[in-house]
Amino acid sequence: MPANQGERARRRLSTEERREQLLSVGARLFSESPYDDVWIEQVAEIAGVSRGLLYHYFPTKRDFFAAVVERESARMLRMTAAEPGVPVREQLAAGLDVYLGYVQAHAHGFRAFHRADAAGDQAVRRVYQRALAAQEKQILAALAADPEFGPAVETAPRVRLAVRGWLAFTTAVCLEWLRGEGELSREQVRDLCARALLGVLA
Repeated sequence: MPANQGERARRRLSTEERREQLLSVGARLFSESPYDDVWIEQVAEIAGVSRGLLYHYFPTKRDFFAAVVERESARMLRMTAAEPGVPVREQLAAGLDVYLGYVQAHAHGFRAFHRADAAGDQAVRRVYQRALAAQEKQILAALAADPEFGPAVETAPRVRLAVRGWLAFTTAVCLEWLRGEGELSREQVRDLCARALLGVLA
């Protein structure tokens, strides 16, 4: 009876719910191990589905990992979207606080997202690079909409380079923070990252 109940529970998941379940499992596994060390069989076993069903959603391991990366990228972009009409300086601390809350709550996915750049598969790396480009574009658009910085920042090579460098800096800080959580508070990490962005833009 328990087994049959489990079968019925699995069948009750919608297509989107099942896909989300598989991506959640993938985010955890890819955050814990290098790309080459994660096996599709592991994902299917943990999710309680057949390998064939997993391949129905994601034809190859590359497709699966790319979907994990895209999922985490979309989540981060939504969480850090700028609020129209509010000056960047006023939003920065609040936005970083939300972002760092995400990093803590979704540490596995965050690690998986940034592990993508080390994956040997070029197609996967392209997904990762597109995700970073979207983050950069979102930040530049927020700066351009702020009267303090103005529309020219979106096309200024110096500002683009500064934002790109800040993203790399913030990523490194967050990954190190997760490894040694407790050494610095979220507020300390937030203030460090905020000062870094304002410093490079000064």
